[in-house]
Amino acid sequence: MKKLLFVLGISVLFFSCSRTEPKIAYGYIELVYYQGETRPEEKFSFFVIPEDEDGLENLSELILYHDREGLSWRLSPEDWIKYEGEGQTWIGSRGIAVEDEEILPRGQYRAVLINKGGEKSERSFSFDTPESPHPFPFFEISGGMYRIDSEYPVHHLICYDGQGNNAGIINLQGLEGPLSDLRISGNVRSVALWAEDPAYRTSALTDVASLR
Repeated sequence: MKKLLFVLGISVLFFSCSRTEPKIAYGYIELVYYQGETRPEEKFSFFVIPEDEDGLENLSELILYHDREGLSWRLSPEDWIKYEGEGQTWIGSRGIAVEDEEILPRGQYRAVLINKGGEKSERSFSFDTPESPHPFPFFEISGGMYRIDSEYPVHHLICYDGQGNNAGIINLQGLEGPLSDLRISGNVRSVALWAEDPAYRTSALTDVASLR
């Protein structure tokens, strides 16, 4: 009887950890242009909704491949960003880039999600937006006024406090006007323009401009 209980105990221990593979329920790739020294720099924002029966703490690695170009980006729990949106947990990175400010390859990408037990699953993504669908926007603050020159259809101001922390987002309805009309919080010390074209899954982020 004791031997039987011992065997049953080992069986319970063995099966207590799930051996099922994790899943990528959904994901996206979006292109963001950043203001560079000589030309805009490209970076991908890449995020997925992961699922694992043993919890997200059981995940060990998220890898993005571009097989045709032989490129890969590996993210561990220490590397990836995690955020909550619409009741879902997302993990990924806003810094997918190639060396020397080169253009990111278009076409087919492959994401692989791996858990601590070594089980894995993958999902394909594609990004075919042409290079620079719009010129990089111009953003200026002077004399209590803001002015934007942009062909992007959607514009926001990203606000930062004195320590450089995100202090909110302001949706802009016009491309110029008095800063006082925007009712910017008193703790905001600088702002940057976020211009977006959802149809192309492409955005542009300018350098910050001081309000003081």
